[in-house]
Amino acid sequence: MPDGLKNLMEPSLIPPLSAGRAIAAVNLLFLEAPVGVGFSYTNRTADLRRLGDRVTAQDSYSFLLNWLDRFPEFKSRDFYIAGESYAGHYVPQLAELIYDGNKGASRDRVINLKGFMIGNAVLNDATDQLGMVEYAWSHAIISDELYSAVRRECDSFKEQADGGRPGKGCSPALRAFLGAYDDIDIYSIYTPTCLLPAGATPRRPAKRLVAAPRLFSKHEAWHRLKRVPAGYDPCTEAYVTKYFNREDVQRALHANRTGLPYPYSPCSEVIRKWNDSPATILPIFKKLMAAGLRVWVYSGDTDGRVPVTSTRYSINAMGLRPRERAANLSAAAANVAPERWGGWRAWYYRQQVAGWAVEYEEGLTLVTVRGAGHQVPLFAPGRSLAMLYHFLRGQDLPAERSR
Repeated sequence: MPDGLKNLMEPSLIPPLSAGRAIAAVNLLFLEAPVGVGFSYTNRTADLRRLGDRVTAQDSYSFLLNWLDRFPEFKSRDFYIAGESYAGHYVPQLAELIYDGNKGASRDRVINLKGFMIGNAVLNDATDQLGMVEYAWSHAIISDELYSAVRRECDSFKEQADGGRPGKGCSPALRAFLGAYDDIDIYSIYTPTCLLPAGATPRRPAKRLVAAPRLFSKHEAWHRLKRVPAGYDPCTEAYVTKYFNREDVQRALHANRTGLPYPYSPCSEVIRKWNDSPATILPIFKKLMAAGLRVWVYSGDTDGRVPVTSTRYSINAMGLRPRERAANLSAAAANVAPERWGGWRAWYYRQQVAGWAVEYEEGLTLVTVRGAGHQVPLFAPGRSLAMLYHFLRGQDLPAERSR
């Protein structure tokens, strides 16, 4: 994932390391998966036709075992997995393979997995789709009439995820829904889009994207949606694409040493078939939380693609128990409403509200990041670093302004 690596490590996009002392003790390992993504490749074309969630998890697990054999000094270290978007599938599935594999493994083959965190993650088709529609309406992107039409004609979200059929009017309603995002960035609804000339922006493959929910992915408009991470500069993806296609950069990274017959692209243009993608990952969450793994789910709240509404609906579907705490109410409000409100609270960074959070008794923490889009660290590097610091230390995020 050179794109993510570049966005994460770009000096102008991250705060000084002194802002988070924990980072000095963290070793980052970036994995391009599935094969065909970024500079990863295979010598057998047949490998690309067998790809899916299952193969991706197995390949990633094999990679980790072999990597740790090659660098045994890391075998005793605590190990965490992180990712965003469709990594809502990749990360829990890999964590499950590691957890199951550890049970019968010899001591030198055990991976010291402690937890995982995922951001704006695809988790559960039915609630992911419902949350997208609710978010677009609640943020004034679609009209009341279109919202009502989508809910009326396509409101078989659960049945659709299970193989059911939407109503006759669903297709035109969804085309109109997707068209509402034509001139804005669905991944960051309040930031500008990149206005570079067409030839200067990354060419998006016309094929269907893996991470599309089943109902929406039936419409070509879904695959034409702009995908331009927009922070202070909405053309970041265009710059990254050009950067990683430079020969000197590839030599420095020891990448593309075989001379791939296609350019680097943020979205793979060689993966054209995806064989399996379960409608929900939530049972894996429950299994791994019951095993005692630390699980954090974070959500930038200006992402319309996997919005915070989708994430909240998905987590609520698991029926978890919020860890109750007194709500952060003003004194006047507290006199009127002294109840507890499900543990939902603000968290703080540099004296300001950074977002909201809730911890659950079963071991999951949900964090929102205020004003951040789909790739949260690109929009909120300082807050992302603070979030990572607390995740690694197993600490709750600050519940009040520091003094």
